[in-house]
Amino acid sequence: MNSADNQPTLDVRGLTKRFGGLTAVKNLNLALHGGEILGLIGPNGSGKSTAMKSIMGIERPTAGTVSFQGENIAGLPAHQIARRGFGMVFQHSRPLNRQTVLENIMVALLPDSLFKLFTDRVLIDRAKWIAERVGLAAVMDRRPPTLPFADLRRLELAKAIARDPKVVLVDEPFAGLTLAEVGTFSELIRSFRDEGRAVLLVDHNVKSVAALVDRVLAMYLGEEIVTGRADEVMRNETVRRVYLGGAIETSARPEASFTDKVPLLQVENVSVNYGKAQALQGVSIHVHQGEFVSVVGLNGAGKTTLFNTISGLLPYTGDIVRDGERLRGTTPAKIARSGIVHCPETRELFGEMTVRENLDLGGQHLDDAGRKRQLEWLFELFPILKERQGQMAQTLSGGEQQMLAIGRALMMQPKILILDEPTLGLAPVILEQLSKALTKLRQTTPITVLLGEQNVTFALPHADRVYVLEHARIVWEGDPGRFAQEAGEGYL
Repeated sequence: MNSADNQPTLDVRGLTKRFGGLTAVKNLNLALHGGEILGLIGPNGSGKSTAMKSIMGIERPTAGTVSFQGENIAGLPAHQIARRGFGMVFQHSRPLNRQTVLENIMVALLPDSLFKLFTDRVLIDRAKWIAERVGLAAVMDRRPPTLPFADLRRLELAKAIARDPKVVLVDEPFAGLTLAEVGTFSELIRSFRDEGRAVLLVDHNVKSVAALVDRVLAMYLGEEIVTGRADEVMRNETVRRVYLGGAIETSARPEASFTDKVPLLQVENVSVNYGKAQALQGVSIHVHQGEFVSVVGLNGAGKTTLFNTISGLLPYTGDIVRDGERLRGTTPAKIARSGIVHCPETRELFGEMTVRENLDLGGQHLDDAGRKRQLEWLFELFPILKERQGQMAQTLSGGEQQMLAIGRALMMQPKILILDEPTLGLAPVILEQLSKALTKLRQTTPITVLLGEQNVTFALPHADRVYVLEHARIVWEGDPGRFAQEAGEGYL
């Protein structure tokens, strides 16, 4: 960071962005100097990407100022902001697939005015230099569809710096990269700082961000929690509570107490790719009959991919075995009917149907008497759903919708219930109600539960065993007590 320059290159004051009644970013302040990397971190839904898009002009701010070298650019369209000296590395690669790598970079170099054209030689030489700069020299003549995923990300970096920006905004640069590739990309981003650029970085990979940046701004629900050095921010009690949820309590049953000789569910060396991005790498887990297993990890670690794969929604390598039977080739509908019931992170309720109608869909395989018994049991677990039976699902609160989503899954009488991030975006009072319901489920039913969570203090009190999923791989396995001693400190 250039301490001699006291005026920040980018100065954001009171930045606010509303979508209807939802305030995604609220009164955000940040200052960024040339030769500095500022990391923007926070759980999913905390407003990081919205803040970045509002700065870049992709979203129009509702209020506040965005000053670049003393000029307020808030509200200008993105192309005008780019002309002033901004470059953005988007999370999802968007190359021109019919053009070569070199031609893609040349397009990014083209001037805004036809009266200021480069000569062909100058344009080509500049594009070649940029390709070499980001590690694409060996693939300049190839087209994007033939490139590995990491090279596609390098191409996004090349396009972002093509016009020599003073501010570089980087959105999720590490998603889908291997650990070795994360190291390479970190060095590239550091080199932007060393060239005097101001870099604003957003990523879910908190450890990689913390190791790279000069300062960190932690957000939650659209607002700043704290700004400071990465090590200080990671120790901040509010930040730890946001990511971890608070103190860790456990009540595990030892694995030896589960008497099935072969686990009910086995995931063996499973890998999944989204195109060229690796979402799971050699993941193996097992779950016993009646066991409650938590898979914890920060957003982007691969939890949802793991659950979608078990549910038959994604192609994979490796094996998934249930009761000794391999599930490869089994349709998602058949997997659900066989007793593996998935309650997704996105809930997927039918908003214009009532609570009761949503529940009846889950219990459609039951006869009238069976459906009545299952509803009575469910209403004891979630009394609010009984009160809301005639209400449209879309009019429920977020917590009530989550209870309805779990309730619909339970109406299917699962043998294995998969819960993906059930606490996402919920108020503490709702978390307590959900926690009590899961405790009752664990204590009074034989249902096997596989829970994916970022909030470890919600996940661990119910868990018999814990897996930590980090960057597409299982990096730790054990009981919750050991997690508190061994893994908890390094979780962030």
